[in-house]
Amino acid sequence: MKIARTMLASAALLALTLGPVHAAELKKLGLAVANLQANFFNQIKQSVEDEAKKRGIEVVTVDAKGDGPTQVNQIQDLLTQNIDALIYIPAGAAAATVPVKLAKNAGVPVVNVDRNADGAPGDTFLATDSVASAKAVCDYILKQAGGKGKMVIIHGQKGTTPEVDRSKGCAESLKANPDVKVVAEQYSNIWSQDEGFQIMQNMLQANPDISIVFAQADALALGAAQAIKVANPSQKIVVGGFDGDTAALEALSKGVFDVTATQQTQKMGRDAVANAAKLVAGEKIPPVQLLDATLTTKENVAGFIASHP
Repeated sequence: MKIARTMLASAALLALTLGPVHAAELKKLGLAVANLQANFFNQIKQSVEDEAKKRGIEVVTVDAKGDGPTQVNQIQDLLTQNIDALIYIPAGAAAATVPVKLAKNAGVPVVNVDRNADGAPGDTFLATDSVASAKAVCDYILKQAGGKGKMVIIHGQKGTTPEVDRSKGCAESLKANPDVKVVAEQYSNIWSQDEGFQIMQNMLQANPDISIVFAQADALALGAAQAIKVANPSQKIVVGGFDGDTAALEALSKGVFDVTATQQTQKMGRDAVANAAKLVAGEKIPPVQLLDATLTTKENVAGFIASHP
């Protein structure tokens, strides 16, 4: 009995000496962005930095400007700055796995946003359900075209998660519309408006009677709409985009193009920070977390212009 009392007293003294056990805290966060020339990524950056500021977290942001090798170097540098976690938006598909492996070797948890690294995913992946949302966009434009006609697709950057998933979603819609014929498809390199313009110009020259365009990003859709305006075809050409970029929403309200899928970029940024904090604290979180996007047309765009989700 005396031994038991002695052991209990020793345990109590040890607990007082050590104090309460605290979970690790996120104090410094690395944010590696694919390309800040894109409005979509800028929205996420702004949301991450705003949420981190509220939580008293320092953020070190790097911009790969669409170049994979540059991003690898940037993340190597971030890892020397004693970051506690990494929010990672891959600049491309080719070298996407390298930063994840580097971070994991350094014991730094990774939150992938918008794009995952095939074969070496982050600890969690936050993104829009691009398959379902692209299907909704394509369902809409095919219906607007009467379920028939010639269609072209302007893809995003080949092999990236959103490009692959948006292709899958639109393919599902096309299966249900056998009278729509895809006559041309082309990949872009950086999802830009200039690329959309140039690709659409070439497509119109080769296929002047097209009536449907699916551009896998709003910047591509805006470029395509500009090329259509310059060409001034006799037929109506229905144009669908994707993202809900701020400039694109304004253009949509003016009838520049027809439909987009508005992503929850503000929520994506907030959730990325929250998940990074949970990972640093040792909490378990789901490996994949998909968010809904909202089909947006001229009829409902005003609400998204007033307050972007």
